Amino acid sequence: QVQLVESGGGLVQPGGSLRLFCTASGLSFNSYSMGWYRQAPGKQRELVATITNTGRTNYADPVKGRFTISRDNAKNTVYLQMNSLKPEDTAVYYCAARWYSSSRYAYWGQGTQVTVSS
Repeated sequence: QVQLVESGGGLVQPGGSLRLFCTASGLSFNSYSMGWYRQAPGKQRELVATITNTGRTNYADPVKGRFTISRDNAKNTVYLQMNSLKPEDTAVYYCAARWYSSSRYAYWGQGTQVTVSS
């Protein structure tokens, strides 16, 4: 049974930082590409960042230069370091996993809330 468990969300002031964690179990983590998505109230889910099984990264334009995705295969964990946070970053953040040769994210976490507000 595959499980993705996110943590690290919370309330932070504009300009602040948060680090999100996603720990995977029940899959061969080394063979999966991982992604972070987010969904704000009343909006569609959108891509934030992805990292392939070989470590290649990709970022959505709104977060380039502020967010960093990384992974630790020994810990089955993917991270999202978020700096210079803005109110528009407020959303539920989801972790997702796809087999390295697949185009579809087959597994999703339950989400963690990030709120950026003064």
